Order: sequence, then C-alpha cells, then structure tokens
Amino acid sequence: MASLLALLSSVLWGSADFIGGYLTKKHKAVIVTAASQVFGLILGIVLIVLTKSYVQPNLNWNGYLIPGILSAIAGFFGLAVFYQGLATGSMGVISSIASLGALIPIAIAFINGERPSSMQIVGMAIALIGAFCASGPEVLKGSSLKPIIYGIIAMFLFGTAISFMVIGSKVSSLLTMTTMRMFTVLVALIVAVLTRNFGSFKKKEVLPLVYMGSADFLANLFLGIATTKGLVSIAVVLGSLVPIATAVLAFRILHERLHKIQYLGIFLAIAGVALTSVA
Repeated sequence: MASLLALLSSVLWGSADFIGGYLTKKHKAVIVTAASQVFGLILGIVLIVLTKSYVQPNLNWNGYLIPGILSAIAGFFGLAVFYQGLATGSMGVISSIASLGALIPIAIAFINGERPSSMQIVGMAIALIGAFCASGPEVLKGSSLKPIIYGIIAMFLFGTAISFMVIGSKVSSLLTMTTMRMFTVLVALIVAVLTRNFGSFKKKEVLPLVYMGSADFLANLFLGIATTKGLVSIAVVLGSLVPIATAVLAFRILHERLHKIQYLGIFLAIAGVALTSVA
C-alpha cells in the first residue's frame, strides 16, 4: 500500500511539473506557483470537511502546524525555483538534479534508526540513479549554468520540505498538506501585492492550473501517508521518480526526443522499484 501511494505521488508530481513548466514559459514562475496553490488549498479544505478529520493545532514540534508552515516555506520557493528552471530550457535539466533532494529525508531517516534490508538499499540506489538518468542528458553534455543552479537550489528546498512533511504526517498528512497550502497562498498574496502582479491567465489555462494544484496537493498527501505506512526512506525514493513521468510527458506531448541515457534511466528506475518492493 505504501509503495503504491508513493509511486502514485511520483506520477501526479510529474504531470503537475510538466504543466507547471509549460505555463511558466508564458507567465512568471511565482505567479504560476501561487495560482496552483490556491486550487490545492481548496481541495484540502474540501477533503477535511468531507472526512471530518480536523485536529486542533498546537505549537509543538510533534504537531502538524509548525512542520506544515516550515514545509510550506521550503516547498513554495522550491516550486518557484523549479518552475523557473523548467522554463529556461529542456525539462530534463532541472528535474534530474531536483530529484536528488530525496537524499536529505533519506539521510535523516537513516540517522533516526531506519534500517532497510541490503536488497532494499541497493534497489533505492538504483532507482535514484535511474531517476537522475531519466532526464539528465543535458547535464552530462554540459548545459548552461543557470538551469543547473536552479536545480541545485530546488534540490535542497524540496528535500527540506519533504523532511518537514514527514514530521507533520505523523499526526495528520491531510492537515499538514492543507496547512502548507494555507501558508503558501498567504505568501503568494504578499508577493502578488508587492510585485503588483496577479497574473493574466487565459480561460483555457484555468483547467491546467486546477489540475496542477490538485495533482501537487494529492502527490504531497499520498507521499505523506506512505511515510506513515512503511519505511520513510523507501517511500521517499519511490516518490522521487518524478523525472520519469515528466520526461515521458515531454516526449509524448512536446515531442522532446528521448536520449539513450533516458531509456537506461527508466529501465534502472523500474528495476530499482522492483528490488525495493520485493525485498
């Protein structure tokens, strides 16, 4: 169950990132991020009402409020940097580097005492290498420096955001993710007021924004739940195979040519997932 939820989060994240990268070619990354987060917040509130799962927040580290806010800060600026990177060139450059952000929560999980089997560790390593290769030919061939810098920044911010998500999910994944959206929407409004830029999206771009925000929220939610149903390290690895979904969509829709190393990456990722799941 945990593995399936984590893999589903990768698919949802990958599709959301693809749309985000496409929209930021026409609009500023911060505005696209902000608009999508509004729809994610709406979905979170609806789910809380339907499930009647509200829990009174507190200011303790073992609650969901503080981790949710800190995750929101890292996640919001991580997305903004990530989408800006996607808009600077081929989607493969930044996705590959950003996927390595999974190493941060994995390291924390190991420090906290998680001990996957040797086979699972091998599988996780292969899957992470596959995720990197699945969208990183430009890195290997030497692309411009700017998207690489964006990728490195996004890597650290995403890793930090996931780490706080894991903490908050111990109480409630749904409330943690909704708290994240509430705070990011607040930050987005402040940014919009300061920059006097509230976006100028066309009607045909609203539906993609709705899907983008909803998919991003559900991806966070499913990964958060997955970390409470099994080993955090395994869930994070399976949830970090985002570049594969992004690369496939870029290939199918934008007709970006897949390189040999990308095919190898997809194969390695599948092999890694298989080893991790059966071990």
